[in-house]
Amino acid sequence: MTDNIQQSLKNIRNILLYTVVISLISLAYFIYAYSVHPIPEERETFLTEIGEGFGKAGLALLIFIYFRTLLKLALGQGKLAQRLLPDYIAPIESSQLNRLLIWLNRTHIYFGIAAVAVILLHIGMMGFSRYSHILFFPALLALVLWQGFFGLFLTLRYSPVELKKFSYLVHAQFVTGIAIGVFAFFGHVLIDD
Repeated sequence: MTDNIQQSLKNIRNILLYTVVISLISLAYFIYAYSVHPIPEERETFLTEIGEGFGKAGLALLIFIYFRTLLKLALGQGKLAQRLLPDYIAPIESSQLNRLLIWLNRTHIYFGIAAVAVILLHIGMMGFSRYSHILFFPALLALVLWQGFFGLFLTLRYSPVELKKFSYLVHAQFVTGIAIGVFAFFGHVLIDD
């Protein structure tokens, strides 16, 4: 049992370490980009106003999607909970939360598709080419497409088994979600300055 707890703490520590490293690298690049790259002035057009709305909707959808992951951890369900905490017994025993999780699992694909579409609309309407010289934004675009592309393979009925296994491995990762959050935060702080 103590080996399992130590392994769980090591996994949590690794996730936190990854988050700190990504944040520090992003902070260093933020300082570099702020001092070197010209930041275009914000354009207030009809499309950018709509694009800002899509950005807020995309953020809400991402929060909703990652809420499912946190709920799975709280209820001790899913492979992530088993990897982080192998002998975990959920402190929450609620049929209401379990029903909510079942609904979230069923609708996850639709919210994921909507999140990718809305985020791509946000990127397009805000004028991606104006900000593409700042590395946060091409990286974000690549990560969003990555999540959408490999999530798609998980839903296709006729995807080869090996492709589905690989897609699950690269789609269901904290690594991607953490990077999306950190890059989006620093990128938006940089251009909203």
